[in-house]
Amino acid sequence: MARATVVVVDDEANIADLVEMYLAQADFRVVKAATGEQALAAVSEHSPDLVVLDVGLPDLDGLEVCRRVRATSRVPIIFLTARDDEVDRVVGLELGADDYVTKPFSPRELVARVKAVLRRAEGAPAPEVIRVGSVEVDLGRREVRVDDRVMELTTREFDLLRFLAERKGLALSRRQILDGAWGAGWYGDERTVDVHMAQVRKKLGSGLRITTVRGVGYRLEAS
Repeated sequence: MARATVVVVDDEANIADLVEMYLAQADFRVVKAATGEQALAAVSEHSPDLVVLDVGLPDLDGLEVCRRVRATSRVPIIFLTARDDEVDRVVGLELGADDYVTKPFSPRELVARVKAVLRRAEGAPAPEVIRVGSVEVDLGRREVRVDDRVMELTTREFDLLRFLAERKGLALSRRQILDGAWGAGWYGDERTVDVHMAQVRKKLGSGLRITTVRGVGYRLEAS
């Protein structure tokens, strides 16, 4: 992933500069754009490995930029936006965005998401078994084991745990968890995540550390 090129599109210079600084520290080459038209030109000129794209731009909005990019390219796109509206999220994912992060955000988390999306785009094979502490999430068998003992989880509880395990260490909002485990087309109360999370915690006990991130959602600790 060394020297991969990332186009950062944001009309707020302080945010674009902050993202550039953290990405550069992680050894990415960064090209910045402040408008939708500049973003399209940058994608065409630099053929980036990934695009970090704000939705609220002064000319073309990010959704339209994504639509136009997707007409000619499969470059991974992460939406970085202050607009936490459900319609924007669903439309963005349906247009082909690979992930989204809402403002305010952690620059380190954004870098982690960039790396994770690039790994998936490069076709790195997903592990059949994800280990977190004493818990094993067996993707092939759709089985969860704690100290080699199979735990009884519902289909939804397994999908929830799988989504967290594949992103361990990252703070995930309830809406991101719903989009990932329930599907972007699922409509309903975000608090259903809390109900299922409580059941997963109860069944797995101390074998798993799922932290509540205040004002955001949940994080599966990496160890």
